[in-house]
Amino acid sequence: MVAIMTGMDTDAPPTPTRRPVRQLLAASVGNAVEWYDWYAYTFLATYIADQVFPDSADNSLVPLLSTFAVFAVGFFMRPVGGLLMGAIADRRGRRAALTVTILLMGGSSLLVGLTPTYTAAGVLAPVVLVVARLLQGLSVGGEFAASTTFLVESAGPGRRGLFSSFQYVSTTAGQLVASGIATLLVDTLSEDRMNGWGWRIPFVFGAVLSLVGFWIRQGAQETRSTEQQRAPRPALFEALRRHPRESLLICGITAGGTIAYYTWTSYLPTYAELNAGVAKSDALLAGTISLAFFGLLQPLGGMLSDRFGRRPPLLFFGVGFALLSVPLLHSLRDSFAVLLLVQCAGMVLLTGFTSISAAVNAEVFPPRVRAAGIGFPYSLTVALFGGTAPYVGTLFKDLGHAGLFPWYVAVLCLLSSLVYLRLPETAHKELER
Repeated sequence: MVAIMTGMDTDAPPTPTRRPVRQLLAASVGNAVEWYDWYAYTFLATYIADQVFPDSADNSLVPLLSTFAVFAVGFFMRPVGGLLMGAIADRRGRRAALTVTILLMGGSSLLVGLTPTYTAAGVLAPVVLVVARLLQGLSVGGEFAASTTFLVESAGPGRRGLFSSFQYVSTTAGQLVASGIATLLVDTLSEDRMNGWGWRIPFVFGAVLSLVGFWIRQGAQETRSTEQQRAPRPALFEALRRHPRESLLICGITAGGTIAYYTWTSYLPTYAELNAGVAKSDALLAGTISLAFFGLLQPLGGMLSDRFGRRPPLLFFGVGFALLSVPLLHSLRDSFAVLLLVQCAGMVLLTGFTSISAAVNAEVFPPRVRAAGIGFPYSLTVALFGGTAPYVGTLFKDLGHAGLFPWYVAVLCLLSSLVYLRLPETAHKELER
């Protein structure tokens, strides 16, 4: 069915390494569009809160908490997406799954843009928003599973770390465009226009971009080997049933990385507004600049891991965040320069994880269940710790204990560091295809 819908011949033998640039483009452009749609919600959360949720006379943080709760709900669909789309990638091919995910993301982004206000539609407004975020979560969970596998399998010998880094180069590009557009709209439109219709523009634009990504992905080449294409199709839960240790390992690798990633790249502008009094426009601008810096670091981190191994950069990230999360977040004050410095310092540390996480994950599982094996435990961990980061941080603030959130980040990074210490080195081993 997927093959018919996407017009793909799943029996065609893969030749991914013959045109690596085209493979990178197909994965990266589509992935950037996916994450643009996903992150536009984060950057415009305060406007969505004002329009879609009822206000509370007792607590002005209630609408924002509701918006971040919906953000977290979307994350809890990601494990389902990782499992279902991962199964499609393992059964029908990586390209089939990548095509389905981007169409799903385009439709859900359009639905966010067309969500009615609470004043106009009452409780229907948050219901529509929840449905849209559930569909986006399904798409993003599947996107990571399929694109991670696709990128690493497209890499030549000794280049898996480099190719892996483009997972977050493209993710950052999508996030950067979302942040840039949000900043532009905030700076050029009045508050009334932003609340009225301006916040909808990025989501409608994202739906259009998804069609572009769909077109580009039609030129991708399948990376599953001919042997894997002819093998019996894996069962839906085969990866979990036959590889429980590997599934738990993915969770341990990811826990610290995801809380640090979503704190620094998504929630920090809002955290700075709530806890340090930074102006909204300054917070968004600092986030945009630091994201550009972060994207440039990724290929360097990937290449270093190809040469020196996966474990050193992972420990650089984990130990660094365990020691520095608290002092960095506690140093924030009403200063654009300080916020930018804190964000960039975190991005340097974070690169130790993000630049190679795709390669590390792909090197854990055999090709038969690689996409689904990665997709479910990874997305479940992201849902538990990454997706809830904005909500937990805002809730700590609401309860009068904002200072506890940095400690929460540090403890999770310390726990992941213990996993990295015992992680087998896989950088220089041949990837089974």
